[in-house]
Amino acid sequence: MDGLQGPQIEALQQLQSILGPHDTDFVVSVLESVSWDVQKATDLLFDNDAPKVIAPTQTAPIEQLELDDNEDSTSTIRHSHRGQGNPRSNWGFLWSLLAVPLHLVSGVLRFVFSILRIPIPSLPFMTINSYHSHRPTSPDSRSITQRWVQQLEEETGACSSKRSMANAVTTGFEAGPSTTRRHTYPPAASDDNQKILPDFFDGSYEEVLDICQKEGRIACVVLVSAEHDDDADFKRSTLTDGAFVKILLDNDFLVWGGDIRDKAAWDASQKLQATTYPFVAFLALQPRRHGAPSGAAPVVTILSRHQGRAAATASVLIDHLNTQLLPRVTPFLVRFKTVLQDRDRDRRIREEQDRAFRETARRDREAIEMRVRQEKEEEERVRKQAEDTKRKQEDSARQEHQAEVRMEWRKFMRNRLLLPEARGLRLAVKLPGNGRVVRSFPPSATLTALYAFADSQLIPSTSRPKDDPSQAPEGAVDDIPQLDSYIHSRTAGHAWWGFTLASTYPRREFRWKANASLTETGLRDGEQIVMELITERGSVNGRISDDEYESESD
Repeated sequence: MDGLQGPQIEALQQLQSILGPHDTDFVVSVLESVSWDVQKATDLLFDNDAPKVIAPTQTAPIEQLELDDNEDSTSTIRHSHRGQGNPRSNWGFLWSLLAVPLHLVSGVLRFVFSILRIPIPSLPFMTINSYHSHRPTSPDSRSITQRWVQQLEEETGACSSKRSMANAVTTGFEAGPSTTRRHTYPPAASDDNQKILPDFFDGSYEEVLDICQKEGRIACVVLVSAEHDDDADFKRSTLTDGAFVKILLDNDFLVWGGDIRDKAAWDASQKLQATTYPFVAFLALQPRRHGAPSGAAPVVTILSRHQGRAAATASVLIDHLNTQLLPRVTPFLVRFKTVLQDRDRDRRIREEQDRAFRETARRDREAIEMRVRQEKEEEERVRKQAEDTKRKQEDSARQEHQAEVRMEWRKFMRNRLLLPEARGLRLAVKLPGNGRVVRSFPPSATLTALYAFADSQLIPSTSRPKDDPSQAPEGAVDDIPQLDSYIHSRTAGHAWWGFTLASTYPRREFRWKANASLTETGLRDGEQIVMELITERGSVNGRISDDEYESESD
């Protein structure tokens, strides 16, 4: 000590504050092996590994923090500079070997006390942890914090408030980490004497800063070092103090903590510039100071730092919160949360308006689509109706024309093709309705002569024979053979006539054939013949069937 200079004495004091009571010569030898770099010495003793170079981007969160100038604090901010890595030290290896037996005994006692739910006694070898190289590490900050809280419960015999209130009806606890909890106190527990720990947030330190920035909550950061003699007393008296836990819960503090043996807590201690443990810091969003321009966004600020056992007792922290911190920061945070609530309300109103607008637009679009669809359906219906009407008119006109042409053929045949009566076959033809005519045909007469005679009987009585045409409506027809040729070329057979002839009983049909004589068809003298009209449904491609004629009864 006598030969040490100012920076060396300062480094020695800083490392001793972290390690607790240790042999001064041993600490000095460790510092000398790493060129008096406190960071390297700490990594060497705790991690038994070469310190790592931290990228500049990983120190960005400290740049966002400001120390509240209005807080009366006697602590001094010191910056620890991280250096490059160096080989392992034999001192650290020797110290780890010496600590192994104590570590085994401590582990057995911790296990027994945790099973019996007995607070771990504050014995020197129970807190010796310079064998930090054997401490499991995890890159997950959440699992590290959960492990530390579990160890904290084992050491204090207390239960975390989030677990003790899991069965409470009005607590509002959720499974997993929460950033918006409001609780009642005391929490429900199975044992009335059960001590309660604060509800530690099991995220990372950077997440704590982000929540403070976004939600306007006050953060309470608790950093401990198991190497200090005051560590166990701080955990059992301050962290389990009912009044202290209540004020944290009632004011919705975001509590985060850890042991600086873990990298996450160690990094937080460097950013918060902690030098003595236990260490408690309060952070919250505050307006920028130090000549910041008007309208500048608020920044997460270190409101106060409490270092050492005397400054971190429950009574001191409670008095500080009630008399200084909460009265000073609450008005701004209330205004900030009000602004957040107004923004959230405005956002919900805009979302509701947008949703209503989209719903209205959807209904309007559906109404327009339905109207367009109905208009198209109406246009299609009108189009089909017009096509049907046009087709019916065309069919009617075609039928009328065909009827007129056929009537002209009847008149022409009455005028030019009917054979005069002669002795031979006397046939009686019953016409549709009640008409009946009798006529004699020569034996050489053909079916065409008989059909032409029967067809001429369909001429209306108002039509005078002298008005009959002397020429055929179509083609060159002057006699019966030419008529046979014309009919044969125009149709497939007797369909051209529109009727057929048959005997009454027994019924025998005399279907028209070109150049077929009456005697060849089996007609006899005195035969009674019935004219059966062909229905429209039977006239298909010139083919008809027996049931497609109107009978005599029809």
